[in-house]
Amino acid sequence: MNDEGVMEQNKENRMPSAPLLSVEGLAVDFATMDGVVHAVEGVDLEIAPGETVAIVGESGSGKSTTAMAIIGLLAGGGRVAAGSIRLDGREIAHASENELRMIRGRDIGMVPQDPMSNLNPVAKIGTQVAETLLAHGLATRQNVQEKVVEALSAAGLPDPERRAKQYPHEFSGGMRQRALIAIGLACKPRLLIADEPTSALDVTVQQTILDQIGAMTRELGTAVLLITHDLGLAAERAERVVVMHRGRVVEQGPARQILEAPQHPYTQSLVKAAPSVAAARLRPEAFRVEDRAADEGEASEDAAAQRPADNIVEIENLTKVYPVRGQKDDFVAVNDVSLAIPRGETVAIVGESGSGKTTTARMLLKIIEPTSGLIRFEGKDVSSLSRAETRDFRQRVQPIFQDPYSSLNPMFTIERLISEPLDFYKRGSGADRRKRVRQLLDDVALPQSMLTRYPSELSGGQRQRVAIARALALSPDLIVCDEPVSALDVLVQDQILTLLGDLQREYGLSYLFISHDLAVVRLISDYVCVMKDGVLVEAASSEEIFTNPRDPYTRRLLASIPGNELNIAS
Repeated sequence: MNDEGVMEQNKENRMPSAPLLSVEGLAVDFATMDGVVHAVEGVDLEIAPGETVAIVGESGSGKSTTAMAIIGLLAGGGRVAAGSIRLDGREIAHASENELRMIRGRDIGMVPQDPMSNLNPVAKIGTQVAETLLAHGLATRQNVQEKVVEALSAAGLPDPERRAKQYPHEFSGGMRQRALIAIGLACKPRLLIADEPTSALDVTVQQTILDQIGAMTRELGTAVLLITHDLGLAAERAERVVVMHRGRVVEQGPARQILEAPQHPYTQSLVKAAPSVAAARLRPEAFRVEDRAADEGEASEDAAAQRPADNIVEIENLTKVYPVRGQKDDFVAVNDVSLAIPRGETVAIVGESGSGKTTTARMLLKIIEPTSGLIRFEGKDVSSLSRAETRDFRQRVQPIFQDPYSSLNPMFTIERLISEPLDFYKRGSGADRRKRVRQLLDDVALPQSMLTRYPSELSGGQRQRVAIARALALSPDLIVCDEPVSALDVLVQDQILTLLGDLQREYGLSYLFISHDLAVVRLISDYVCVMKDGVLVEAASSEEIFTNPRDPYTRRLLASIPGNELNIAS
């Protein structure tokens, strides 16, 4: 998208050619215990050879279901009820499983959304990439390792020779997603279906991956069907955008036209809800404990401004070192980090995958122990807490993890998942807990009908909302948010950010917010800490970081945000 002249010429050159993919009147039904659910109805779209088309819409809009129908990977109970799917003129809507196996990989590649559930936890990353290459005859036993390293390097993984010998649990969330991208791109398919391919990646690696996909489009004639909730990414990387709502296409056309001048009311609401680094802090007056105290007559504004900050968390010289098997040097994940979280405010940590931000959060949560350094919660060293104090600490400090699927027990219903912390800590009566669960479901914009469902029956965004509801169940003082809205579409993302802000205003909650989405960080944070290679390179107020970044690395992060220079309607 950087060279608009080249893109326009490419579009002109391929307009007379027949579409690579043609979908007409597609309808997808799912058989459930409550009857047939019409997930997709009457979808029409076309993708020309070498073209990138983005499908955008909120969770449950049918965008991923449409993609799964194209590749023949609908979940159990799902079927193509009507319509046509033609690949290069060949009807594949009702192809046999054997025919689909021949199509997948060579003709249609897939990069799924959830990295942890799509990688074999007991197989090395290199082995999983090699299986794909060997299965499609793109490598021999003699050169497969060389091809594996090439694929991992193209996907942006540093030190690919070493990474190929590691297991998924040794990768960060972003690194696991890059491994999936390496697998999806290895076969150089004619059509690549990318379902939120960069949702777990920081902006600089996201740019690398999207540049790689763009290079394939130009050089190999590979078409891309991009499923995304990131409107900036869609505007920057796709030539056409298809907007879906409740299983139907409500608007489609040239990307910039759709996003700069949306016509349908639903598209307008999507664009309005999209976060932007140009936006100011989301209702900053609502987040100040001092302001609330002044309103209640407990302190004057002058006194609140003059008194020292009341920090709920203080971190000093925090370091975490991991020994590396077969290597002499240890890996320093976090190196001498110091920061504070003022009570009732939000501190964000940003940085690329592997920068140490999640490791810092996990040490604060007492999931892993620091090698050295000090963490104080309300003045107490968390490493010296008694058993009773630790039990209290775990109620008052709650996490929202990055990967909603792996953090939710697949055997529990949604009601049991949300009530689990209430049951464990014996909060209220059974009736009180049931009432609390229903209120939490309303808070995170999920219908009451979800209570009897299981995580596998929910979309990625819906699962993340369940994880957020569970974290809120015990009314904690501090919530550690590790990419809490990365799986959410912009409308629900906007609702969740507003919800977090309302809760912070009402209850004086404090947040440690880990994210690679700088536009979201701009909206939610009071202070921003920038990490690189385990080191804190810059820390300042959100306003200063985004308007006057001092460190070159911070400036590079801001410059890499997709759609940052586009005039998206507001």
